[in-house]
Amino acid sequence: MPRLTRLLLLTQLFLAVTAAAHSFEPLLFDLRERAPGVFDVRWRLPGPAAGLVIAGDAALSPALPRHCRRVDDAPGATATDQPTFVAPGSTPAEDTTWRVDCGSDGLRGYPVGIAGLAGGRSDAVLRIVWRDGETLTTVLHGGAPDIVVPPGRGGVSGGAPTSAVFARYLQLGVEHILLGFDHLLFVFGLLLLVDSTATLVKTVTAFTVAHSVSLALAILGFVHVPPAPVEALIAASIVLLAAELARPAGQPVHLTRRAPWVVAFVFGLLHGLGFAGALNDIGVPANHIALALLSFNLGVEIGQLLFVFVMTGPVAVAARIRWPWPRLRLVPAYAMGAVAMMWTLERLQGLWTAS
Repeated sequence: MPRLTRLLLLTQLFLAVTAAAHSFEPLLFDLRERAPGVFDVRWRLPGPAAGLVIAGDAALSPALPRHCRRVDDAPGATATDQPTFVAPGSTPAEDTTWRVDCGSDGLRGYPVGIAGLAGGRSDAVLRIVWRDGETLTTVLHGGAPDIVVPPGRGGVSGGAPTSAVFARYLQLGVEHILLGFDHLLFVFGLLLLVDSTATLVKTVTAFTVAHSVSLALAILGFVHVPPAPVEALIAASIVLLAAELARPAGQPVHLTRRAPWVVAFVFGLLHGLGFAGALNDIGVPANHIALALLSFNLGVEIGQLLFVFVMTGPVAVAARIRWPWPRLRLVPAYAMGAVAMMWTLERLQGLWTAS
């Protein structure tokens, strides 16, 4: 009985953690030039799960040059929007838009960043798009809370060296997979499904190859799928995997158990589109598309392999336990299915609301 109690407590903890899960999504500070020196500004705070990252940081607010002034005709702007300069300790709304006029001086040669980021643990994406299509995309963090906007073309990714671009997008890839609880839950289901090391290697490799391919195709513009249905289908893929895990012994064996690497590859393509949605939100520096894609994907793989390494032992031990009631083995499958079904319904509701 004590063993059953511990199992139920762990299941409750698992449900509590995963129920609030959302994909990793950093703070976004986006400026798009609509007229010479005039920029539409978008300020988007991270989703709820990212609170794990930003907890303990000071209040964050955009920091623009002093000659930039707020204008009131920004699309979507409301009376509650924050001014261009926000007092320390005050943060703009969760997703806010407004417009600034920086005159003939513009932004080039001036510092742009985020107040309150220095010394904290947050990451933020700064993206500036000029009328001629030139784009600057860089990642700000506690050690570099702002940048001096470079002059003219060639300033993409803040003039950062390739090593800095590689390191930052590698970190973002690791953070995305480790905070993307839906992706981790699918991988956890694969660990429960396979019954040998050889099968596990084939299955995880198939998942990796698939999401790497679809991620690259989406980022390079060969494939475009709206993110809302992709997120709903990712949750549904976990439901289907949980249903297979919950099937009683003795029933006909489905393809999912006969060849789990095939199912992992098919669903991996779907998960790769989810990764691409997150990377598109972050932004890819135009001069370093291949490097950013490679390092982000490598970061995802590092995070995934780390998760597999940590969870393989406990899963193997649990498989050898003589449970007093055989149905206790189905608890993880039912927990996965319940959480994933909740995600599916939530995301479908968001899809209909958005439409």
